[in-house]
Amino acid sequence: MQLTSRETAAKPLGISTVTVHAGEDRQKPGNSITDPIFCSATYTFPNTQSVIDFIEQKQPREEYGRYGNPGEKVVEKKLAALDGGESALLFSSGMAAIVGLLMAKLNAGDEVIFFDECYHRSREFCTKHLSRFGVTTHQVPAGDYEAMEAAITPATRLLVSESPTNPHLSVVDLERFADLGRRHDVETLIDATLATPYNVQPLTEGVDYVLHSATKYLAGHNDLLAGAIISTAEKLEPVRKLRGIMGAVNSPHNLYLLERGLKTFELRMQRQNENGIKIARFLEQHPRVEQVYYPGLESHRDHEVARRTMRGFGGLITFLVKDADWRQTGAIVDAVRIPRIGPSLGGVESLIEQPLVMSYYECTPEERKSFGIPDNMIRLACGIENPEDLVADIEQALESASL
Repeated sequence: MQLTSRETAAKPLGISTVTVHAGEDRQKPGNSITDPIFCSATYTFPNTQSVIDFIEQKQPREEYGRYGNPGEKVVEKKLAALDGGESALLFSSGMAAIVGLLMAKLNAGDEVIFFDECYHRSREFCTKHLSRFGVTTHQVPAGDYEAMEAAITPATRLLVSESPTNPHLSVVDLERFADLGRRHDVETLIDATLATPYNVQPLTEGVDYVLHSATKYLAGHNDLLAGAIISTAEKLEPVRKLRGIMGAVNSPHNLYLLERGLKTFELRMQRQNENGIKIARFLEQHPRVEQVYYPGLESHRDHEVARRTMRGFGGLITFLVKDADWRQTGAIVDAVRIPRIGPSLGGVESLIEQPLVMSYYECTPEERKSFGIPDNMIRLACGIENPEDLVADIEQALESASL
């Protein structure tokens, strides 16, 4: 059963049906129900003519591990079907994916525009490294479409945003964002890692590329790194060719783990959406919490956009501790018993961190202020634990850590 994105559009299937079966042959080598792991760096040909046929006829087989793996093709088809796209391209990490896309699409003299609430490493790559090759990066306030439009010049090649953003969880009006790109003949990219294809599908709104750090919700078990870009086959072809040169591919075992993780994707997302909204509502009413960033709350500035465009609101919650300095905030992080302290999100285990310490410790106070990272900020990434247990744990941490 090879369920392609076109087939799922003609015959709508449930998300779990797609993630379990899309891209897979009904009968597999050895009659196994699971796809085998192809641990091979090179793929052989029976004779010289078969090599010529492969090159001239563009046969869909492998040649060398840097250009692809049979297991990779299966996962890419799953991801394309899941996002409602024509084609997907896997990378060794989410950062490798965005770097690969930007390097393939931008030349010296080109410009790229970001909404300024974004993953700090994406910002760093553009401002510190793409700039060395003559590419200019402009940042405008998240959600300010007028400012983004005003920043567009004849040299602009790409508009970029996350949705929701990390860690403030601002939500982009995808239709408006895509329309802005179309009207100015500029391609658009949405990093939908925090939303996942379960909660939002940017391609259906006209966005050109959707990016996922598959390390997070898609793999779902905090045990692998992977990234993916979904778009049309034509748009991804130059990116695929550059990936073959860069070698930013995944290992056969990682591909197997990612495929296995995807099969429980919908079930995990249902629980993580449930945990996210329950804990966000609990935090919003707690006297020691100053503010909660979560698009499922009516108090969030983008709640109406999120309610209109998202199926659910994810498992990531950011909140500020009332009247706390960074050490007092850290004491609350240290007091939790269930979430582990660490970066990342989207896995079955809950994770917690203080962004100032985990990601922005080496920044100056002025830089942190410009990025919107106050001393009293905590980011909680809900796993699939029982929500009542997480609420009770966070409650005891808030009450036991003295200010």
